[in-house]
Amino acid sequence: MKFVDEASITVQAGKGGNGCLSFRREKYIPKGGPDGGDGGDGGSIFVEADESLNTLIDYRYTRRYNAQNGEGGQGRQCTGSKGEDMVLKVPVGTTVVDIDTDEVLADLTQIGQREKIAQGGWHGLGNMRFKSSVNRAPRQTTKGSEGELRNLRLELRVLADVGLLGLPNAGKSTLIRSISAAKPKVADYPFTTLVPNLGVVRTEAHRSFVVADIPGIIEGAAQGAGLGIRFLKHLARNRVLLHLVDMAPWDESSPADAAVTAVKELHNFSETLGQQPRWLLLNKLDMVPEEELEERCQSVIDALKWDGPVYRISALNKQGLSQLVHDLQEYLDARKEAIIENPELADEEHALRQQIDREARENMERLRAEARARREAGEDDDWDDDFDDDDYDVDVEYVR
Repeated sequence: MKFVDEASITVQAGKGGNGCLSFRREKYIPKGGPDGGDGGDGGSIFVEADESLNTLIDYRYTRRYNAQNGEGGQGRQCTGSKGEDMVLKVPVGTTVVDIDTDEVLADLTQIGQREKIAQGGWHGLGNMRFKSSVNRAPRQTTKGSEGELRNLRLELRVLADVGLLGLPNAGKSTLIRSISAAKPKVADYPFTTLVPNLGVVRTEAHRSFVVADIPGIIEGAAQGAGLGIRFLKHLARNRVLLHLVDMAPWDESSPADAAVTAVKELHNFSETLGQQPRWLLLNKLDMVPEEELEERCQSVIDALKWDGPVYRISALNKQGLSQLVHDLQEYLDARKEAIIENPELADEEHALRQQIDREARENMERLRAEARARREAGEDDDWDDDFDDDDYDVDVEYVR
């Protein structure tokens, strides 16, 4: 299946039914009163988070969705039936944004969460509603109102407790294979991972957390280079980021430079995201000569001016992973308990995510505007404005 994390659609809520103009006409009752009924309300459109979905691929092929119109009123005081509501199922973690106003209409972070995104039109009134002591035979009716029309952008952000940050071939996929049941593709060349992968790490009975393997970031990713611009946004909802640094790079580049590049792109994409909790993982230490080990590790710490948690690991040999997993579980449990005790922390966390989402959208819109300007100027540009090119959709198995 294809992993698609962004789609643009148009939704039109149903129109309200018109009121009816009718008078009672029966045998021996030649001048009955007004009996025109009201119309029915138009159907509204909702989005609902569905646990069984993990991609927005369906919304790439069907771009317009119309809810049912309400029926018109009828004589004998019969009210028209209400239009049926339409429910659009989307993956958990989907944000719905109004393209025209840039307003966030819904942020679906819980399974089964349902939000209204387009209000159906209101019903019209039949002439029976206008009867009065001075107007015994009213001929006034009202028409049903139009339903809301919205142009929407659906944005899927992977929901995970822990996100993996690092340049291509840093060992992110190997790490997630070693600590969870997920089996992303692993190979000895860059950009092996082309879509995010999720893995559930179970530390003991009823204790677990979710880790996301995000495709590698390269220099210039925040400006649209490579695949990074599409995947940096998936780090927005992680409670802690694990920054993996390849200590034995395949191209003999400097681990310190690679570490600085990843952090730089993170800050360029979203300054708020760059300030979120982050742990440093020095990976592939089993491939570093013993006499160079301490010098290489210290060079990375010095280059980053790092004063946070540091773990020296080998994801392939599972060296140092037990302590890492244990500490992650303790950190996440403590965070959850703190939120339960102080609900204001949850509001602060939600506000931070909204800020990161806002910065991410502004960054994306800026890149789109720059790409359109280059195209209008006749310059070659391969940065897709709407990510509609099939080159951006890769056939993969998406593991949750």
